[in-house]
Amino acid sequence: MKIIAYGIRDDERPYVEEWSKEQGIEVKAVKELLTDETVDQAEGFDGAVVYQQKPYTASVLDKLAKFGITNLSLRNVGVDNVDADAVKRNGFKVTNVPAYSPAAIAEFTVTELMRLLRHTPQYANRQAKGDLQWAPDIATELNTLTVGVIATGRIGRAAMQIYRGFGAKIVAYDVFHNPELEKEGIYVDTLDELYKQADVISLHAPATKENFHMLNAEAFGKMKDGVYILNPARGDLIDTDDLIAALDSGKVAGAALDVYEKEVGIFNADFGSFDAIPDERLKNLMKRENVLVSPHIAFYTKTAVRNMVQFALNNNKQLIETGKAENVVSFD
Repeated sequence: MKIIAYGIRDDERPYVEEWSKEQGIEVKAVKELLTDETVDQAEGFDGAVVYQQKPYTASVLDKLAKFGITNLSLRNVGVDNVDADAVKRNGFKVTNVPAYSPAAIAEFTVTELMRLLRHTPQYANRQAKGDLQWAPDIATELNTLTVGVIATGRIGRAAMQIYRGFGAKIVAYDVFHNPELEKEGIYVDTLDELYKQADVISLHAPATKENFHMLNAEAFGKMKDGVYILNPARGDLIDTDDLIAALDSGKVAGAALDVYEKEVGIFNADFGSFDAIPDERLKNLMKRENVLVSPHIAFYTKTAVRNMVQFALNNNKQLIETGKAENVVSFD
């Protein structure tokens, strides 16, 4: 058995090597992403492990299938960038890693909220200029707030546990209700109800056609004045222009954005200077003291990276051996 792993970063390589040694399976770690230019390197392998924000195009998938490779294991959750028609046409079996570390993302989300509530960016900026005064940035305590959690999957539930540890009240919305949370009576029937009650909105929903720009001008208009927005999930959940307008008006008091709807090709890149960043709306957000922009790093812990690599390799091994795996994704 031989597996090729594309897009392997330096921080992932030790976990690839650890798994390969433990399993006694050859894994070729390739730094480059899976593209039309690199797909030929897969010839002669039994399966491919991949991670990228670029599309898995029909052209690439057709070439993999031509090499006899129809076992594809993603090291991430989302599969919206995989050409579904090519998957079905070629008989691909595709797996993802649905939960590499819910705690990592939940912890980061709440950390960013605390930075917003305690105004730490403002204090840091003033202190850098020698100003050690308290006022005017008096803080708000999380235990006095209601947090509206949108989507109560693994990450949403992990975040809720931390919010509760601070003493916050929780309301939640999800199309699919968790039975245990249902018993607690925390679900509201509509997003409008959540918007009406929440001082903080914590987004943990997937990117779907139905969720595209779910936070837009209409949604912001239904929220409390001075609401805080947290998005560690998917950039397409928020209409960036409408968020900027809501920040300008004061409707939104602050936002923590670990994702951005135009992040591909920008996040995880070094442009050498702030001015060279090729996105004016992103720079608009980054300039604001009440907006925390991070380059999709909520997941980025040792635990999560190890799990992403080794869970994906386990999935690929299972596909090759049995044609089945724990985390097969349906494209029907």
